[in-house]
Amino acid sequence: MKSSTTTRRIIAALAEQHPNADTELHYRNAFELLVATILSAQSTDQRVNMVTPALFQKFPDARAMAVAPAPVLEKLILSTGFFRQKSRALIGMSQKLVAEHGGDVPPDMEKLTALPGVGRKTANVVLGHALGIPGLPVDRHVLRVSNRIGIAEGDDPVSVEEQLCARLPPEQWTLASDVQILHGRRICRPKPLCDVCSVTDECDYFRTVVVRERTTPSPRRAKNPPVRKKTAARRRGSK
Repeated sequence: MKSSTTTRRIIAALAEQHPNADTELHYRNAFELLVATILSAQSTDQRVNMVTPALFQKFPDARAMAVAPAPVLEKLILSTGFFRQKSRALIGMSQKLVAEHGGDVPPDMEKLTALPGVGRKTANVVLGHALGIPGLPVDRHVLRVSNRIGIAEGDDPVSVEEQLCARLPPEQWTLASDVQILHGRRICRPKPLCDVCSVTDECDYFRTVVVRERTTPSPRRAKNPPVRKKTAARRRGSK
């Protein structure tokens, strides 16, 4: 895998290609970001951003959402998918915030992941973006980009998070996630757009897969042997 120096250089190059990288979820405080991130599972940020204005107008904080009628909440978040499961998670999460944290979002990984519906990725999003605490969320885009480039290896999000954090200073953790997520959405897609990527010189995938495919000659199709036409004399002889 790449060294710490190379990893930092790669993240800097990606940050230059994706300036002002940040979460695309809309929020005004830690609670709103926590709710929005839970809703974003198996959905898109754009879809969540369409839902949350009405949701937060109806249930603006943990105390309000803790007593939300499930049918009302489900109707508001219906279009994000898995609305019943998400509704239970949001109500349970809000109730626990009220009961154990006075309705506030705790700035602590263990306490966050103890909340219903909150995994490590969601906790890192909230810590890094809303609470100013270094966190490196690893989603499918970060897994794909980091493995292709060669700054991490493996498909376990926790392991990849640990590898990246070990190679980067804490103040770059959130940025490293943001730029890889945008890079994975815009350029390093399942079918990557390598010609517009800023880190091809450092990328293991580009060197070992793309360059090889481009430089390996394609096998030529075997030519059919020419069919010789019968002359008039041969045609007469065959009668």
